[in-house]
Amino acid sequence: QVQLVESGGGLVQAGGSLRLSCAVSGGTFSRYHMGWFRQAPGKEREFVGAIRWTYGNSDYADSVKGRFTVSRDNAKNTVYLQMNSLKPEDTAVYYCAADSADYYSGYVKSAYDYWGQGTQVTVAS
Repeated sequence: QVQLVESGGGLVQAGGSLRLSCAVSGGTFSRYHMGWFRQAPGKEREFVGAIRWTYGNSDYADSVKGRFTVSRDNAKNTVYLQMNSLKPEDTAVYYCAADSADYYSGYVKSAYDYWGQGTQVTVAS
């Protein structure tokens, strides 16, 4: 059974930074495309960023491009989301997700097979 556990959320002032981690167990992490999504109160869950298992190329939503970075450590079965220059509108529950398909679907929520429980990020103005 594949499990994803996020950590690293919290309260930060605008302009600050946080690094989220997502530890994956029970599967072949090195063969998963990994994504980060977020959901603010009253809004749909939206794509933040993703990283392929092949070559480690990453993609980002326009709203976070240049501020957020997705990385992975296959030796630790962990994917990270480094968030810099945080804004109040980044406040949300952040979820990591794993896609076991060979082809990469990036921002497509339905492509992801496994999800974590989420971690709250609150950015104070």
